[in-house]
Amino acid sequence: MTTKKFDPKIYFTEKELVELTQNLIRIPSHKDTPGFEHDVANYIHDYLVQNGIQSELHPVVDGRPNVVAIIKGTGTGKSLMFNGHTDTVLPYNMTVDPFAANISDGKIYGRGSVDMKGSLASFIISMVAMKRSGYIPEGDVIFTAVIGEEGKSEGTEYIVKSDITADGAIVGKPSDYEYAIGHRGLEWFDVTFYGKASHSGRPENGVNAIEQAMTFISRVKEDLYPILREKYDEYMGGSVMNFGTITGGTEQSTVADKCILRIDRRYIPGEDKDTVMAEYQDIINKLKDEDPKFNAKIEITPESLLALYHPPLITSFNESIVTAVREGIKEVMNYEPNITRGIGWSDAALLKTYAKIPTVVFGPGDLSLAHTEDEHIKIVDLVNAVDIYSRITQNFTSYPKEDELQ
Repeated sequence: MTTKKFDPKIYFTEKELVELTQNLIRIPSHKDTPGFEHDVANYIHDYLVQNGIQSELHPVVDGRPNVVAIIKGTGTGKSLMFNGHTDTVLPYNMTVDPFAANISDGKIYGRGSVDMKGSLASFIISMVAMKRSGYIPEGDVIFTAVIGEEGKSEGTEYIVKSDITADGAIVGKPSDYEYAIGHRGLEWFDVTFYGKASHSGRPENGVNAIEQAMTFISRVKEDLYPILREKYDEYMGGSVMNFGTITGGTEQSTVADKCILRIDRRYIPGEDKDTVMAEYQDIINKLKDEDPKFNAKIEITPESLLALYHPPLITSFNESIVTAVREGIKEVMNYEPNITRGIGWSDAALLKTYAKIPTVVFGPGDLSLAHTEDEHIKIVDLVNAVDIYSRITQNFTSYPKEDELQ
């Protein structure tokens, strides 16, 4: 056993990395799967144990477990956490077989290939390569494969509330050889409009909740959109929103007595859950003043939240984990990597905000392919990610534990 640095490419093959990625894709882990992430978590756990890595399954909710694995260090250097989610979105109307994990033109296709079973595979193989090399890091290397990131983030919320911690963390969201030290916060809101039902032949006897929603949407575009266009953060981009879904009414011949509008709101530092919610409440209040029949309320979308809200990620550029990530990418790719801006929300914000772990987002693949009809990831990106993760690990865990860049 040694603390001398190693070349990870000597200790793994592209074939085993590809096969692991394919096997993870072939195990469905979306919300309509019996057991949800249960089977893929068990597969990951067994794979780690078979390769001599200490691993545990931590039940989180409804039998859905996190995987928590560790390679113990000497204790003199900084500890590093890898974090990736095991759930995926639904396969929707995919144009490829979502669970065949077929290979074409150097790419692996399937649901979760880029978001983010490819990252999970690269994390795992980087740890397996380290184990095989006999290298002992100076700080612990912890791998957390977590449930529920596409929903309530139950898995990382469990990590945050546990005694599992680290001096720095990497969340493996695809970043296409860039890295993120900040991203916008995210909250989902339901705006419910209450009308009065009546026969459509006598619409004047009712109050149409769908029309109330239309009035609200128009006022948001008129009053709030200009305000949002003025908000901007260097590492996150602008403050934005989206009207995601609208449902209302019971049938065409009845005036709609209820309508629900769902909003996705992405916000930047200087804003929080309460301030962005208040923007919509102010518009509701104004519309009530203008029309006594207008009746609406706003609340957090129930299925989007467990206990913790979803703040922005804000990690200082001067943190040593940022330096290690930047250097790791540069060593493999031979160029200075860019900071990526405007990426989606991730569990990195929970680790940084609530567990106080400086966190960077970096992972293989192109984020624009996530959730798409032909989701895929390049094999070369997986191979490079193992190399980069291994170099980040060796660099970061060699920093003295008490040291921090200023």
